[in-house]
Formats: sequence, C-alpha cells, structure tokens
Amino acid sequence: MRVKDVNELVQTVFSGLSPLVVEDVVDEGERIVVRARTPQVTAVCPVCEAPSERVHGYHWRTVADVPVDERRVVVCVRVRRLVCPTRDCRHTFREQVPLLDRYQRRTTRLTRQVKAVVKELAGRAGARLLAILAVSLSRHTALRALLRIPLPTGRVPRAIGVDDFALRRRHRYATVIIDAETHERIDVLPDRTADTLEAWLREHPGIEIVCRDGSATYAEAIRRALPDAVQVADRWHVWHNLCEAALSEVKAHSACWATVLDAPIYDGPRAQTTLERWHQVHGLLDQGVGLLECARRLQLALNTVKRYARADRPERMLRVPKYRASLVDPYREHLRKRRADDPGVPVKHLFEEIKALGFTGCLNLLHKYINQGRADADRSHISPRRLARMLLTRPDNLKAEQHELLAKLTTTCPEMTQLAADIRDFAPLLTPHADNADALTRWITQVRAADLPHLHAFTRGLERDRDAVNSALTLPYSNGPTEGVNTKTKRIARQMHGRAGFTLLRHRILLG
Repeated sequence: MRVKDVNELVQTVFSGLSPLVVEDVVDEGERIVVRARTPQVTAVCPVCEAPSERVHGYHWRTVADVPVDERRVVVCVRVRRLVCPTRDCRHTFREQVPLLDRYQRRTTRLTRQVKAVVKELAGRAGARLLAILAVSLSRHTALRALLRIPLPTGRVPRAIGVDDFALRRRHRYATVIIDAETHERIDVLPDRTADTLEAWLREHPGIEIVCRDGSATYAEAIRRALPDAVQVADRWHVWHNLCEAALSEVKAHSACWATVLDAPIYDGPRAQTTLERWHQVHGLLDQGVGLLECARRLQLALNTVKRYARADRPERMLRVPKYRASLVDPYREHLRKRRADDPGVPVKHLFEEIKALGFTGCLNLLHKYINQGRADADRSHISPRRLARMLLTRPDNLKAEQHELLAKLTTTCPEMTQLAADIRDFAPLLTPHADNADALTRWITQVRAADLPHLHAFTRGLERDRDAVNSALTLPYSNGPTEGVNTKTKRIARQMHGRAGFTLLRHRILLG
C-alpha cells in the first residue's frame, strides 16, 4: 500500500525526518519503509571546508528510525558523493546529514531513545524492553550504546565525599567520589587503597573539604595529598559506634536490670566456661602478663581477651538469654494464670486450650517455651538489644509504657543511670553547631569519670580522629549523600546480577 499524501505524513508522523526530502512511504506490513534523499544544497568538505555542488555519484544508506504504530520504520536515504574543489585535498567526500551519525545504522533520534533505555536497564533488560517497543537490538549492541554515552565532565568541587563499596564482598572494593554540595558523581576509583586516592587528589587540586567515614586509609591519603584540607567524619558512623558501645554496656549490666524483670540469667555450660575464662584472663593480668601474651597462652583471639579484660567483675560477663518473639507470646497471660491456679496441669491440656484460642504452633514449641520459664514471668522478656534501642530512641518517639519501663530499668544501678544520661547528652551534638567541639570535650571528661569501659573505648576512638569528628559536629557537611550513591550502586550491581565489569559499572554510576 502506497501513501499518497506524503507531505502531510512527513509533517505529522515523520517530522523528525525534515532534513531529508521524503519521496515515498511504503507499508510492508511488519515494517514501514521510507525512501528519501538529501536536499540538493551545497555540501562542505570535512577536511578543507570548501563548498562543493559537483556530484561524483550516489549511494544508499539504510537506517532504522523510531517505531510507528508498534512497527519498525526503515529509512532508505540516497546520499551524494561530491568532488572536493580544492587541489591536493581528498578527491571525493560523502555529504553528512545531521539526522544520520557516521557509521551508524540508526537515526540520531532513535539512538537517543536507545541510550535513555540502556542507561537505566543496561544490556539484557534493555534489549528486552526495546524489543517490546519494536526496536530490534542485541544485548551487546545495547552495552556498546551505553558505553558511548559521554560521561559528565564538571569542575573540580570545593567539597567532596569519599566512600568505598564492594565489587565482590570481602574480596574487591572500589571508591566513589561525589560533590558533597551538589551530590553529583565525580569519579569511581578501581580500589580503596591510599595510594590510588592520593594520586587522584593530587591530579585534582582545589579541594578544600573531604567528607569520609572512619577509614584510616582514606584519612592517611588525604593527609598526604591535601595537608591543608578539612576532613569531616561521618556523623552516622559516629552515632552507630556509640550505639554499639551502649549495647555492650547494656549487656555487661544484664545482672542488674534483669532482676527487675525477673528475667533469668543464662547459667548453662557456656556461662560456666565464660566465668572460668574471666578468672584465667584476670589471673594472668594480675601477674603482669600483657594482653597479647594472654591471648597466646589461652589460645583466644586478642579482641576476646580485651572484652574479658574490660569487665572488672565476672558477673558482667553473664548475659540474659536471647529469646526471640514466639507464637506462644500472645497466650502467655492465659498460660501464667492456668499454671498459677493449677501447677500440675499437663502441657498437653494447655496446648489444646491455646489451640482453641487460635494458636498455630506445635506442642514442642510450647514445651520449650514453658521449660525456659517464659510462661511464668509477670511480663514478657526484654532482650539487651531491645533495651539499648529504647535508650537510643528519641524520647518523643517512645510510648508511655516504654518510658516507665526505661525509667525502672535505668535506675537499677548507677552505671545504667549514667549510661542513659551520657546518651541523652551526646544526641544533641549530632546537630552541627559551632559550640559542639567544646561540648564534646566536656562530654568525654564526663564519660571517663564513670565506670563504663565500653564507652571509654568509644571516646578513645573519637580522640584518635578528633579533628574530623569536631568538623562533623560543627560543619554542615555530611557523608550521607555518598552512602546514598552506594545504595544505588548496589541496586545497579544487583540489576546486572553481579556480572558487570568495573568499566561498565563505573560508567553507569557516573551516569546516574
């Protein structure tokens, strides 16, 4: 079928082909073929830029265009080859059309659409989506189109964020660098060594502020390459380290707050081994033996020996059992009352009763729940992690009953009271303010006056990186945007099933 009104069709459907003179449009069913030619205008030699109208010959170029009505569009263009009028220049040259890129089998507007798809979906996924859109493309061609997208080349920023991400977890890592103010991607380095980052920083002078996490490798590279730059620690990591120290303190004082809840302290074989090891470690320490030598003699890890050494009493090594949420928890009150009224009631009878109330678990689960003593407690069990979470949660976000429970548990011993006060005093420092550096000094002095060895370790970590921590608490910069880029990088890696090489992954990250 031939279309008669070609001019009207060009103005509506094929408006993107306006640089060409459309001579015919043929509907072949599965595809639409457009025959066109270049306009009879003067062409310019690409070497000497001399104009020419002398035609040497013609040849045809067949390219794909954007689909119409879910059908492929093929454009057959007659292109002129002209003679260059300049002596000693090339003899002939082929005229170039803005609509057609050199050596390409697609029009520029179709190429733009292909690049927009592969930029988000890359190879296989991009090829599958383009096939639905009536664009036939292999995954290899899709990747080539993706790698041909030019990367942005911006100015060297004043403040940058640096962080690492895993190319292969626990084996290979890379480094991403972003603009800390505009959050634009700047570069991706193939590893996370100090030498690589130092070389990059030396090649990009003008950087004044660097946001990073607690990595000593990055800190050393920045000190060597930019000794006058301000290093800013990540506030999230500072708070996270405090959370870990607070959780360790809560675990160390399990024997104190567990008595308020009538929660049992684990006293099985593992607890006996823990007590024996505590006496062994402190016995060697009392003799003047160093931590490393203690670890060698007792065949323990050095960090394990340090953990035992921090506990001044063996009771601080005992823990509350880690009970997870159970299907029996909703029926605990019923079980407690029945066992209080009739201590000899068979477990089988209790199982039938709660099963009638909607219990979906098995009899063995109920046996285990009762043998652990959880059915006879006045209140549900609370784990050290849950207590630490209440300590570290903003008070406005706690319910009234949680406030009451927290107040009761934190008054069981002076150390727990001091821990709650220290956390409450540190939280406001995470809001940047010019006076936070002095406030941090006072906070560290306050913590070291208390018997909280895990918080003491946290303060020592702050002192080792004090300048960067002070900058984090006083300046508005943060490494959070860099962590956000890492999150998106993980999505990109999962999307390609982890099979992307560094070159392709770097390209997609920088195009994000």
